[in-house]
Amino acid sequence: MNNQQIINWLLEGDVSIQYQVWRDLLGSDKKELQIRIANEGWGNSILSKRNSDGQWGDRFYQPKWISTHYTLLDLRNLNIPSNNEIVQETIELILQNNMADDGGIQLGPSTSQHSDVCVNGMFLNYASYFKTPEKKLHSIIDSILNEIMPDGGFNCRTTRSGAKHSSLHSTISVLEGFFEFIKAGHTYRKEEIISAQKSSIEFILLHQLFLSDRTGQIINKNFLKLTYPCRWKYDILRAMDFFQYAEIEWDNRMKAAIAVLKTKQNNEGSWNMPAAHPGQVHLVMETAGKASRWNTLRVLRVLKHFEIA
Repeated sequence: MNNQQIINWLLEGDVSIQYQVWRDLLGSDKKELQIRIANEGWGNSILSKRNSDGQWGDRFYQPKWISTHYTLLDLRNLNIPSNNEIVQETIELILQNNMADDGGIQLGPSTSQHSDVCVNGMFLNYASYFKTPEKKLHSIIDSILNEIMPDGGFNCRTTRSGAKHSSLHSTISVLEGFFEFIKAGHTYRKEEIISAQKSSIEFILLHQLFLSDRTGQIINKNFLKLTYPCRWKYDILRAMDFFQYAEIEWDNRMKAAIAVLKTKQNNEGSWNMPAAHPGQVHLVMETAGKASRWNTLRVLRVLKHFEIA
């Protein structure tokens, strides 16, 4: 398929895909399309599964992918309108009932003392996107900034097993949260957040997105799998997609990741979806092993941002 045929194929997808194609590839932010995301297709299907208590799944973090937490992250990534009252109500319930002693989000009744920096980053991402008042996010910011590591990134295992080295998983989740908080116009501890963003981006680039800074070997082969939704897990496309979203300038240390992405392109110009991260889901958006609109869209907007042919 030529470029126009790829675009036409993408525009045959769910309304959330259509909206992001128009916005990110065709340069037209069609708000009428975005409004439809909550009323049809994947977005509407997920919203309809909300329980009468205002949660999804059993509670905030269980069962994993159909929990309230990951459902809200899915809805944010679908780009349903940020003023959605159903979502805003649920976020308020979390802030009222799920605060840990350290100011972050409590995963469950047995984890009252320490929160999880990955979850705090993801929560900050969707809470900021869905217009949560800044003051209600101050303790989340405090908790995350308290977790920054000497190498510039973050690792959720510092409070569980005493990790000494940052994690790419944790670092990308925090970066996404920090960026959305600043994008919302918030200013609380802004200079410290910007400094943490810079060190976290440098941590990822130091590893060329997937290589050991000591041996040059692949850190984890799963980092090269383009599974979507990403959940809490890091991969090179998630990182590159964040870089384009945050309008990060090109750095030659991105070359290796771009080369890997290019090798995964199908002859007709699309990218496939690998097997999903295992676990119960609200719905299956795409079939493993088949051409993926999500991955094709995400790679194409990365290539567009960095002006890569």
